[in-house]
Amino acid sequence: MRERSWARGVSKAASPTHSQEEKMTTTKFTPFPVLQTQRLTLRQLRGSDDQEIWALRSNEHVNQYLDRRPSTSLDDARNFIHAITESVQREESIYWAITLREADHVIGTVCLYNWSEDASKAEIGYELLPDFQGKGFMHEAISTVIHFGFQQVGLQAIEAYTHSENHRSTSVLEKLHFQKERTVDESITLFSLTPAG
Repeated sequence: MRERSWARGVSKAASPTHSQEEKMTTTKFTPFPVLQTQRLTLRQLRGSDDQEIWALRSNEHVNQYLDRRPSTSLDDARNFIHAITESVQREESIYWAITLREADHVIGTVCLYNWSEDASKAEIGYELLPDFQGKGFMHEAISTVIHFGFQQVGLQAIEAYTHSENHRSTSVLEKLHFQKERTVDESITLFSLTPAG
């Protein structure tokens, strides 16, 4: 997964069909949609998460395949949380902090963003601290977000961009039935998923 611009939201000039308009109207991100799985709670990012977000975004292993500069300070993390909060308020993205159900401690994040103009397609992004990788947590989180995107938001496609050498990410996407669409450049592969799988 690579990090892309948060500035792209649903175009205000878009003209959704009546059914799309109804679906979008009933799925505003206020109140924020808290999602739960067997082991996880996906909740809104908070200002008090700055330490965990700094740890996540400054981690060399996490950043290995992401197109971004590592976070260098708590101020970076706080600025990021502020930017994400504003993005969610503008309905340009929906961004969850991944926490364990028994401990409200951020271990990763997952988001839907980069909406198409008609709001029928979005991109998914995700990251997880190394200590929690390889245990099925990200599969669990993404699966729940996929269900939310298709059933609650009314998306018709979800896309994911991942580095060709990021085998863990590719494996998670393939297990969730994402299909490889094309190689965007020498190192980035585009995957996509539709409600029909």
